[in-house]
Amino acid sequence: MKDLSVGSECAVLVHINFRSSQFNEDLDELTELAASSGVHAAVTITCNKNVPNARFFIGEGKLQEIKKAVEQQNVDIVIFNHEITPAQERNLERELGCRVIDRVGLILDIFAQRARSYEGKLQVELAQLQHLSTRLIRGWTHLERQKGGIGLRGPGESQLETDRRLIGKRIKNINARLDKVRSQRQQGAKKRTKSEIPVISLVGYTNAGKSTLFNHLTGATVYAANKLFATLDPTLRRIHIEPEVPVIIADTVGFIRHIPHDLIEAFHATLEETRQADLLLHIIDANDGLRHAHIEQVNQVIQQIGAAHIPQIEVYNKIDLQEFSPRMEVAGNGQPQRVWLSAKTGAGMELLRDAVCRFVSARQRHRLQLPASAGKLRAYLFNIGAVYNEQLDNEGGWIMEVNMETPRLHRLCAESGLKDVELQPAHPAH
Repeated sequence: MKDLSVGSECAVLVHINFRSSQFNEDLDELTELAASSGVHAAVTITCNKNVPNARFFIGEGKLQEIKKAVEQQNVDIVIFNHEITPAQERNLERELGCRVIDRVGLILDIFAQRARSYEGKLQVELAQLQHLSTRLIRGWTHLERQKGGIGLRGPGESQLETDRRLIGKRIKNINARLDKVRSQRQQGAKKRTKSEIPVISLVGYTNAGKSTLFNHLTGATVYAANKLFATLDPTLRRIHIEPEVPVIIADTVGFIRHIPHDLIEAFHATLEETRQADLLLHIIDANDGLRHAHIEQVNQVIQQIGAAHIPQIEVYNKIDLQEFSPRMEVAGNGQPQRVWLSAKTGAGMELLRDAVCRFVSARQRHRLQLPASAGKLRAYLFNIGAVYNEQLDNEGGWIMEVNMETPRLHRLCAESGLKDVELQPAHPAH
């Protein structure tokens, strides 16, 4: 994939307002994505449309407007703020005479620029190859129809098969390497579970201020900038949120609306840090006019990666820009629900520390007896790393010791149809 950061290429941005939310994207976000990739947006072209055009995604009139802008501005690339098909991309490049990419390709390029660790680079390459392989296959379907025809077994088909085989081999190789990374992460997670130190993962829409908050909490120097996907590789730090309260803070990659499926699949190993966390701090830009939509988008990704069960505290960041007052909002059960603060100035940080301490203090080691019919709940407790000890009872069930917040464990038991399970305090063996 071409690196857009080289030479700061000149681009035409294309955004279409559709009536259907299925196709709509945010124009401001496209501008920020382009800036993050190092592209100079020479022209932004917008229009209204009911549904995409099958051949060019846009209408003939708008196509000519883009073509004129490409010629006048000496543009290197045209970027669509939407996901276009391989056939549409090919048709557009033929008509416009320059490179055309869509929103997914732009995001993949930004990730390629941001990856610094061995794991991050592998994950980005995997996502790029998966994206390329689908476009390669679809883009050469006219050759696939020629299979078996006498005199038509030309170099085109041979090259296609070679490309497929090479890409498939590389994808298999990267997946094998990432499996090793995932295994190492799981071993690290088991060690953290045995140490009984809670893991707190920072999640949120990209550019909400996660890395700035992480640096403030941990004293680290993770790169933080006012741009989308400023940081990509996960970072973990052990700190004392209070003198006697150790925790592990994990800073993860930011989420975004309609995050490419290939990226979610490729970053599965990294997102394990989120899945295995004890608490999610959902960082939200308090000044973002689309924050409610972005909260929903983040929660959708959290659900996609299997982390919807983990408790959340919403952290409304950047209150210094609107002069909001720092505050903590508490739910009916007494647990913190929202904290308003500024990671930049430090206002409200003591409230966040208090909120985390309240959560940590609610975690207890429990002893419970599960019947043989509760195998699904047992497997789930093992999967999230909550089980410390287990032994069989006389009726084929299990006597388990788990570390979890009491209300959450009660809820899990109730959802499994075990409303009368008795929770007893379990004291760790010394």
